[in-house]
Amino acid sequence: MPDPSATGHEEALGRLARAAYSLSAADSRLRGRATRTPGALSLTHARALRILAERGPLSIGQLAEATETTGAATTQLVNGLVTAGYVTRERPPGDKRSVVVALTDAGRRRHEERERALADALRGALAHHDAAALDAATDVLRQLADIYDRL
Repeated sequence: MPDPSATGHEEALGRLARAAYSLSAADSRLRGRATRTPGALSLTHARALRILAERGPLSIGQLAEATETTGAATTQLVNGLVTAGYVTRERPPGDKRSVVVALTDAGRRRHEERERALADALRGALAHHDAAALDAATDVLRQLADIYDRL
């Protein structure tokens, strides 16, 4: 006879896997909106703006490392952010090969708007969870990211 607690654990892992797929699908929809809707930001766009707001101007390589994307993907990301007016791309004096990406005033405002909207949404949707539950969810999400990196 199977252990009922083991069955419950397996079912919970199945629900978690389905929720992770739902999160991935929501991210895909967000990326789609970001390519079709002026002013919309994908998670990667928002992460790049946050990193630039926190760290200041960065090279494409540094931004790629900080956003956990490739150099080529970061170049495309920066192209979109330049087009939106959120960042500038400049060459440092005396270095014709490097490019430094910096936040514009519009980019800083958009970052701040996005951070406020995210904080408000998280507070509204997750207010019924205590800090321990939120910390457990954080741990699970980080472990899922590690699992996805190994797949």
